[in-house]
Amino acid sequence: MSRPKAAKTLRFQPAGGERKALPVGKKQVLNIERLAHDGRGIAFFEGRTWFVSGALPGEQVQVQVLAARSKVVEAQVVAIQSSSPERITPECQWVGQCGGCTLQHISHAQQISLKQNNLAEQFNREGVTPLAWAEPLVGSAFAYRRRARIAVRYDVKQKQVQVGFRGLASTAIVEVHNCAVLVKELQPLFAGLTTLFNGFQQPQALGHVELFSGRSKALLLRHTQALHVDDLQQLRAYCAGHNAQLWLQGVGEPQPDQTGQTLSYQLPAFALDIAYQPGDFVQVNAQMHEAMIAQALDWLAPQADECVLDLFCGLGNFALPLAQKVKEVVAVEGVASMLLRANINAVANQLNNVHFYHADLSTSLRDHPWSRQSYAAALLDPPREGALAVVTDLAKMKVARIVYVSCNPATLARDAALLIARGYRLDKVGVLDMFAQTGHSEAMALFVKKEAVKS
Repeated sequence: MSRPKAAKTLRFQPAGGERKALPVGKKQVLNIERLAHDGRGIAFFEGRTWFVSGALPGEQVQVQVLAARSKVVEAQVVAIQSSSPERITPECQWVGQCGGCTLQHISHAQQISLKQNNLAEQFNREGVTPLAWAEPLVGSAFAYRRRARIAVRYDVKQKQVQVGFRGLASTAIVEVHNCAVLVKELQPLFAGLTTLFNGFQQPQALGHVELFSGRSKALLLRHTQALHVDDLQQLRAYCAGHNAQLWLQGVGEPQPDQTGQTLSYQLPAFALDIAYQPGDFVQVNAQMHEAMIAQALDWLAPQADECVLDLFCGLGNFALPLAQKVKEVVAVEGVASMLLRANINAVANQLNNVHFYHADLSTSLRDHPWSRQSYAAALLDPPREGALAVVTDLAKMKVARIVYVSCNPATLARDAALLIARGYRLDKVGVLDMFAQTGHSEAMALFVKKEAVKS
């Protein structure tokens, strides 16, 4: 993908006092020394640390500057002068342009190892050592994404609609025609979008598209103004031809094009059906999602006479399987709309021993009546910011067993250090392969309250 000739220039003060310009687009030859936690190669040159997408340790590469701040430079490989024997050929032809999958030049096994090492490094920084490292929970390397956001832009000068994904460290759209990590059910629905939108009477009304696969397929179009009647008719025909629901969003919440349309996914191992709407948080990897729930319940070891607390419960992903195994589940969520659907899901799945509550989980739990009862175990699945306030209160509540699912190893390690300081031991922790081909990491940890230790 070509870049504009007029490069942006970034200036900083190098050692020695002289100001030196480092333009975006500048090319440089570097020797890569090691990998960063997200899979980028690291090189050191002229007093700066370079993070290079698409590079491996031991390689000599020509790179192009994407951005710079202070003494840190972000860059991408444009030519490999000396290749590592560990390098593999990517499955996708758009690697290096599309910003979605940045680890396709690394084997799947090495990706897992990279994420395990990152997790261990974060725990080491906090002085935390688990009693055991669990085997990584691994899924398919490709064709796993059941949900995707597709970028759409009408180029006024070219009078053409661009459809694809955002570029690496760029807002430009890379016109991808198929996606190696998208589930096969969504590939035909994705592949025809460029032709469809370039036939619209009013393409400037287009926002972006989201695709969903579950019990049924769906296409959500976000639009910035009312759709032309002919365009809407084409869109309806396109979705019907692909046996997909159509959802639309202008101002306000997404709405189904036809009354009665619903979206849901199944958890076959638990005989559960989970309803959702576009905008709700849904794990993109169905295979790993179900495996993650099974492992969480196995680690938590819920008993039939116990009351369990589920925090950041979302649509009931963990709460409903837990309710099949225990006396009572108290589930708490900060997003009111998702909590409403979680209640609906409990009723639809005939589970009356799970009770849902709305609360801001970035603050203390102690003001809520449900926090004053006794819980044998707790499960939490917070956002990237972690759950510092929550784990502080769980320690005060003396919850015996805690399973913590994390999408950020750094905040998991921070929260683990707090729990250990409050009288817990970290029994085990392991990586979950939720986002293959990317630098994103997911992990799970089990904490057990030490007996006769005051929190």
